Amino acid sequence: MRIDLHAHSTASDGTDTPAELVRHAAEAGLDVVALTDHDTTRGYAEAIAALPEGLTLVTGAELSCRVDGISMHLLAYLFDPEEPALLAERELVRDDRVPRAKGMVAKLNALGVPVTWEQVSRIAAGGSVGRPHVASALVELGVVPSVDEAFTKDWLADGGRAHVEKHETDPFEAVRLVKAAGGVTVFAHPAASKRGRTVPESTIAELAAAGLDGIEVDHMDHDPGTRARLRGLAQELGLLTTGSSDYHGSRKTCVLGEYTTDPEVYGEITRRATGAFPVPGTGGV
Repeated sequence: MRIDLHAHSTASDGTDTPAELVRHAAEAGLDVVALTDHDTTRGYAEAIAALPEGLTLVTGAELSCRVDGISMHLLAYLFDPEEPALLAERELVRDDRVPRAKGMVAKLNALGVPVTWEQVSRIAAGGSVGRPHVASALVELGVVPSVDEAFTKDWLADGGRAHVEKHETDPFEAVRLVKAAGGVTVFAHPAASKRGRTVPESTIAELAAAGLDGIEVDHMDHDPGTRARLRGLAQELGLLTTGSSDYHGSRKTCVLGEYTTDPEVYGEITRRATGAFPVPGTGGV
């Protein structure tokens, strides 16, 4: 089985619609793909309706969190999307995205960059607006050559000249909320240092003690040495290890199935989940 547990659609900051995402996942030879848009489940219905035969969809989300002043992302799988407490927290995070993006536009304007909110909004196309949409605007204007180049201290990285903080959930509270909604939690790209400061291993240990299920080890932002270190940490803490592409369509260079999750780990994730179940494809529309 080929299993990719981290992918985004136009419901957040990917460039594939949910329907296109599942079709591309099937074309890439995947057996299982997870839809993990940022702080939203809005893409579920379209993805399920288009799900090709032979492909299984894992419903999920990537939750925006912050601990000790450090941003981090928590992948949540197979939770009940209507559970009131988790839904309220996702909406709180999502509602803060627009004023945050407008704040980044204002900072860029002050730096002499002629980006507009209308441009960023057009790029977001109704999805949960975020830094990648602002980064894409900078690419359109020729300010930077690629989205990745926008995530530096000169521009949008944490602490960068045009960075604006947003509401982010305490990860210990996020783990509790996801568990209460019947879901499973995995710390996304925990050592992706090029994105900014990363949480120390002591915090990962505390999260494990609080109920964190796993860490994403095989990821494009982790070099081989980092993956080996994280795998050892996971073994020490009794955490599951996953591998994923973090696919965003054409917005990033990674491709579906670039990194995958071991079928036994996937099986354990589905065994632990009680809020929802993987959806098998029946041919789509």
